[in-house]
Amino acid sequence: MANLPSHGGNIRFMAASLDCAPEDILDFSANINPLGPPAWLRPVVARALAGTAHYPEPRADGLRRIAASRMDVQPLNVVAGNGSSELLYALPRVCASLGIERAVLPVPCYGDYGRACAAAGISCQTLVLRPENGFAMDWSGLDDLLQERALAILGQPGNPAGTLLEPERILDLADRHPKSFFLVDEAFADFVPRLFRLGAAIRPNLFVLHSLTKFYAVPGLRLGLGYGGAEICAAISALLPDWSVNALAQAVGEEALRDDAYAERSMDAVQALRTRLEADLVGLGLKVFPGSANYLLCRNEHPDAFALQEMLAKNRILIRNCANYEGLDARYFRVAVRGTEENERLVNALSEIFEPARSRSRVVRKTPAIMLQGLSSNAGKSVLTAALCRIFLQDGLAVAPFKAQNMSLNSFVTRGGGEMGRAQVLQAQACRMEPDVRMNPVLLKPNSETGSQVIVLGKPVGNMSVGQYIRFKPQIFETITRAYEELAAQAQVMVLEGAGSPAEVNLKSHDVVNMRMALHAGAKVLLAGDIDRGGVFASFVGTMEVMEEWERALVAGFVVNRFRGRQDLLGDAIDYVRRFTGVPTLGVVPFLPNLGLPEEDSVSFKEARPLGRQSELRVVAVDLPHISNFTDLDALGLEPDVDLRIARTPRDLDGADAIILPGSRNVFADLDYLWSSGMAGAVLASRAEIVGICGGLQMLGTAITDPSSVESAGACARPLGFLPLATQMAVDKVLCQASCVHPASGETIRGYEIHHGRTCVLDGQVEPLMTRADGTVIGWSRADGMVWGTYLHGVFDADGFRRFFLDRLRRRKGLDPLKSVQVAYDLEAALDRLASVVRGSLDMERIYRLLD
Repeated sequence: MANLPSHGGNIRFMAASLDCAPEDILDFSANINPLGPPAWLRPVVARALAGTAHYPEPRADGLRRIAASRMDVQPLNVVAGNGSSELLYALPRVCASLGIERAVLPVPCYGDYGRACAAAGISCQTLVLRPENGFAMDWSGLDDLLQERALAILGQPGNPAGTLLEPERILDLADRHPKSFFLVDEAFADFVPRLFRLGAAIRPNLFVLHSLTKFYAVPGLRLGLGYGGAEICAAISALLPDWSVNALAQAVGEEALRDDAYAERSMDAVQALRTRLEADLVGLGLKVFPGSANYLLCRNEHPDAFALQEMLAKNRILIRNCANYEGLDARYFRVAVRGTEENERLVNALSEIFEPARSRSRVVRKTPAIMLQGLSSNAGKSVLTAALCRIFLQDGLAVAPFKAQNMSLNSFVTRGGGEMGRAQVLQAQACRMEPDVRMNPVLLKPNSETGSQVIVLGKPVGNMSVGQYIRFKPQIFETITRAYEELAAQAQVMVLEGAGSPAEVNLKSHDVVNMRMALHAGAKVLLAGDIDRGGVFASFVGTMEVMEEWERALVAGFVVNRFRGRQDLLGDAIDYVRRFTGVPTLGVVPFLPNLGLPEEDSVSFKEARPLGRQSELRVVAVDLPHISNFTDLDALGLEPDVDLRIARTPRDLDGADAIILPGSRNVFADLDYLWSSGMAGAVLASRAEIVGICGGLQMLGTAITDPSSVESAGACARPLGFLPLATQMAVDKVLCQASCVHPASGETIRGYEIHHGRTCVLDGQVEPLMTRADGTVIGWSRADGMVWGTYLHGVFDADGFRRFFLDRLRRRKGLDPLKSVQVAYDLEAALDRLASVVRGSLDMERIYRLLD
């Protein structure tokens, strides 16, 4: 990295120096509109492509007419060039032909001003502007230097300082020095609100440059305009070849000059972004020169710009070292104004350099995220999302699913009484999480051809027509993002699912679930298509074509779903799509019949019956405020002889044959709840069999401490005292899959452990109940079997053990045991089978790199 570029925008040079892709570089050296190109760019270019079979207008007459109309001048007062640089280099040649031998350059200024003059044989005289004056123009000094004929080149606003000049004073100088010539570079003037544009003030000795590629974020297209007197425009035009501006650039330029809405949005956005960035940089102790454009000039004593450039390059951030500007030195550098998150990344990187202790507290890294979107509804997004959730879980990561908005008639009621989409319930199970309405903050339940009941965070907010809901969307996006951030704060990886297709052009302007959500989450997008429907490869291409550039940048790969046949037959199509879009296909997932999983549009838990039905056995689970791993109970709810109920009051425990204390995210708070609500007393007085799972096991003991304040402020809890067990919370969490044999039933039970507690046996009567293969005891029982607990989640998923447990309850109640397994519960196995197939079908190594 010893020879980093000294000018802006050379990201390919830097990428080669850092051995990375150009798109991995965050470029603050080039001053491009942070909003990116207008939404119409790709359609206009695509439409103009047909015209490339013919020569364009030699002098871009159509573009010049529109530009002249905008400035209220005549077309003969406008010249179009292959970038404003072409016009910049042409004007000094015209001046030289008129006998002008000297140029006056207020510095610091854009380096090509001097190079253009030198190329024309014109010598340069500089007027040094002072930093203590904010590099404001020295009008008196400029006037003195123009007493003899010269070419004055002025930036409006200036580069690199961004200072504005009073247009009236420029015109006054031009009028008072008619033998001199004035070139005003308005390359960045479009970023300045309400600035009088000198292109509208025709003078015979004034020529104004207007760059379209910076403001419209298409520097690779090359397009510039010049405004001036008819004679000077004709002289410049004579130096340019015909067809200097290609057909695509002419078409883009014409559309750009008509788009006032984009211009207004850009000016407003840049002003807000620049103000915030300036404040952040000043807060780091930098001297920042307030500018009027989309960049800021900064000064720092130590480290200097060379060192900063090197250090930031290690974070793949490129700034403009201004040491080679005349009038500046190695203390100066320039940064472009970019988007909010990009600006924050720059500020955080600088903070790590200037204030490493402070930076650790201010840098908030987004939770790594990946998003599944589809070419259409029912493309398999939900099942693929569940598969990725399970894969990440198997790989030891804490993962959570998220779908901002779902439309379904099939909803699931959570423990707290909220409604959410059933697809996200399956995904939650793939993550071994309790379903949470934040995973699906907006649920739409259609109740007519044109309207739906709108449910936000599990609660209905009303019935709305399509129009009413569109107007409501801006209000709920903050709710959606807040729900996402809360979930993401608890996860190591987020897997998001989109809705329908991101290519629905009639919906994109008010999108809350596809690309807008991906942008908020910082998630790369996998675009899935159902090849069973036909046309999948054309749909990949077509979907990319209707996306804006920022949306395309989020798409990291395609996934061909539900393929039947030989994968090698797809090679040509996959290659074609890669060549056309630049996006790779990251997997081909086969058609998977009989998965044993719910369909994505009608997810259900194996058609389980509602809780609270009348059956021979009553099993009651205590509803803890911080309950976790509620899915441990799902298999019991499928059994034909079980009435599975949820207890929220002591009376709900009446008549129970078994009481289950489930897992808890906060054992201390939940024990307080049990005692204060009277539930603890009711459990102690019950004659039912008492079962504790994970946190519930800890509650059955006689002591729980938390010296490291893992779940409390170092408290000691008051457990129920059923078993002589003591638990101490440890900082390190036990995370493992486990298998053990249950001696009484002879059944092998497989599940998983996830807990901070370390439990040991005190003096008293207690028997080991479940022991892992490595000899670790993870379950204990009272000698009579009436109270027992285990750390093993999924303990009731084992069909044989579940039937053993229920038949023991039946015998105790005087009922005949059923002996044989009544229901096979293998949702976990089905998810594991799905994960295995999808893992083998996707390029998981590349997907993991997308999370970096």
